[in-house]
Amino acid sequence: MRNGGDGHGHDSGGGATDERSGRPGGLAGALARRVRRHRGLAAAALTAAVAAGISLPLALADSSSDKPCWTLTTGRRALADDTAAATRALDPGEDLQRLGTVRKLLAHEKVCGDGARALGRLVAAATGSEAGRTGTPHTLAQARAAYGVAAALHGVEIPAGLAPGVARMLAEYVVDAGRDDRLRDDGVNRPALPAEEAAPDEDGYSPLGRFLAPGEAHAVFGHADAVAEAEADIEGLVAELAEDPEAFAILYDAERAHLAYYLERLTDRGGDPDFRPSADKRFTTTPQDWPDHDLHDIAGRVGTLMKFRARHIRDGTIADPAAFDKAVRAHTRGAFRPAARQLRSRPPMGDIADRPTAGPVRGDLLDGRHQLTEALDEWAGHRDVPDERLGAMRQLLDNWYVRALWLR
Repeated sequence: MRNGGDGHGHDSGGGATDERSGRPGGLAGALARRVRRHRGLAAAALTAAVAAGISLPLALADSSSDKPCWTLTTGRRALADDTAAATRALDPGEDLQRLGTVRKLLAHEKVCGDGARALGRLVAAATGSEAGRTGTPHTLAQARAAYGVAAALHGVEIPAGLAPGVARMLAEYVVDAGRDDRLRDDGVNRPALPAEEAAPDEDGYSPLGRFLAPGEAHAVFGHADAVAEAEADIEGLVAELAEDPEAFAILYDAERAHLAYYLERLTDRGGDPDFRPSADKRFTTTPQDWPDHDLHDIAGRVGTLMKFRARHIRDGTIADPAAFDKAVRAHTRGAFRPAARQLRSRPPMGDIADRPTAGPVRGDLLDGRHQLTEALDEWAGHRDVPDERLGAMRQLLDNWYVRALWLR
């Protein structure tokens, strides 16, 4: 993650690029992108490339500290003030033909002045992620733009000023971001789904999850397109964002809010209130099956976030862990506690992360296991959940948190 600079670069990048993807083409381009993520490989990569007779782009040969910063023009900066224009600018299209244009606008590792922050505001405007925006479902174009942002930033070292804006976008799409891989198994082959295709089928199942708002489109972050070199890779994006304490706090808030939101919609037995037994009698299904599946996903994402924090501390990316943690606490909104009764509302996805807080955080904020367990226990105490079911849910959260933190 990089800060802005004082040098100035042109609005469009130089060198040969693939017209559709907006990236340097061929093996040289792939090598350049890999080395930007792993600077220690530069010498070996250069040696191997020269031996193979590969012509390298200047971005690989030059030290990144010597590269001029990229300047966001006044016209493009103004897009953040026009949500419709912002969405058009970052919407890659269903066929991803405009993804290269999105990359040229967003994929810059060094941005002059406050340009990175301005790009963050543009991302928010384009994807329906503006602060304080409640009660409004995402449109199909906004959901495609969210996919476009994630795909454009795949493999890119994100400037520090842009990181909070991208984190807010992922928080706004917290349900979709949690299903970035699984949707590949459900035959989804486009960057976003319209609301009518996200609705549950006759068996009450939707590959996008449970408790979805009617009329809302969804980003399909698991979609990939080899021709456009399009891959969103949410976990990789989270790894990059976790270097920034404000972005880390936004993502952590979203997952804790999502857990509270999810629990308060379950039955008093921790089951899916919309459960329908499978019509296929070869399989035994229970109301707890999908909730268990979703809860272990939430716990796993919290564990993954903590894993990246630990990794960045070990490798020195987070140079001062105490200062980082202090900044995370300063940016954290507060505690998110489940309602005392079962809720049947289905608000838009963006309202999950924007839900009101319930006072200050109790205990150690950065002990993810404690925060998960506290929310679960508070929900169970309100709802008189049987001890056996509570114990199973507590063990499930603990297992998947630890698995993500240490074993993945």
